Amino acid sequence: MEYRRLGRSGMYVSEISYGNWITHGSQVAAEEAIKCVRAAFDAGITTFDTADVYAGTKAESVLGKALKGVRRESYELFTKVYWPTGPGKNDRGLSRKHIMESVHASLKRLQTDHIDLYQAHRFDYETPLDETLRAFDDLIRQGKVNYIGFSQWRASEIQSALTIQKELGFDRFVSSQPQYSMLWRVIEAEVVPLSEREGIGQIVWSPVAQGVLSGKYLPGKKPPVGSRATDKKSGAAMISRWMNDDILREVAKLEPIASDCGLTMAQLAVAWVLQNKNVSSAIIGASKAKQVKENVKAAGVKLSADVMRAIDDAIGSIAERDPAKDVSPNPRP
Repeated sequence: MEYRRLGRSGMYVSEISYGNWITHGSQVAAEEAIKCVRAAFDAGITTFDTADVYAGTKAESVLGKALKGVRRESYELFTKVYWPTGPGKNDRGLSRKHIMESVHASLKRLQTDHIDLYQAHRFDYETPLDETLRAFDDLIRQGKVNYIGFSQWRASEIQSALTIQKELGFDRFVSSQPQYSMLWRVIEAEVVPLSEREGIGQIVWSPVAQGVLSGKYLPGKKPPVGSRATDKKSGAAMISRWMNDDILREVAKLEPIASDCGLTMAQLAVAWVLQNKNVSSAIIGASKAKQVKENVKAAGVKLSADVMRAIDDAIGSIAERDPAKDVSPNPRP
């Protein structure tokens, strides 16, 4: 495992981090989830990412149980706030009320007294931005949060926040958590250049494009039984955008490239996002411990310029690059 600084901060993160979005608390039983976390530690992963909304708050509880007894200083714990965690109008968004209530609930579920990185899970069009940023800054000053970041924000939204943080003397964002993969490159045109200037590191999710880049889905064939594409609880709706034969035929062209590199297609996909110098860490998920052990082999891999060109030649034409594709709900859900 190798480690990178998170943006301009002094904190290092493992360049591959472990996330429990669609596994802990829903797809994977608690016992197997704990095995995955232990496998992550064994592989050198020190960075763990979750969110209050995952599995209806159960994912945080499972992760908290899995990390219990582990020396707190030995890992970096990330979570998020925004999506609904209850039926009330104030059980969502980035109001001061919801942020303060949510952080305390997350701390309790995670069985810890502080969160290393607290992230705005989307942009909230209904709450004044300065209200959100002041609440985040207060959490830092209270010692409940060490650093702050955001997920899926557009460049204009990021810039507005940075301006307010500078004017009011608030602690600045150090991280962005966008979707990023060979197939989904919408951050490259605007978010990455701004982040590079402002010292913001990317913690990218879905580097294997919901599993499509693993090669398990083949044109003209039904998805494997039990795979994400067949499980409505496991992100089937999100993976559906890639599940057509035209795309799968192009993705299949990656197999010989990966083979020549001595990598699986999934390892190649994770290694590809890590070639971007603005990426601090790539989040992987797993339903079995052996998947963790396989995916971490992408750590430290250096892909040559020829390999990067070959990947673009194979699937560059089907990659989504439009920055407008990243959008937060308005009004919020």
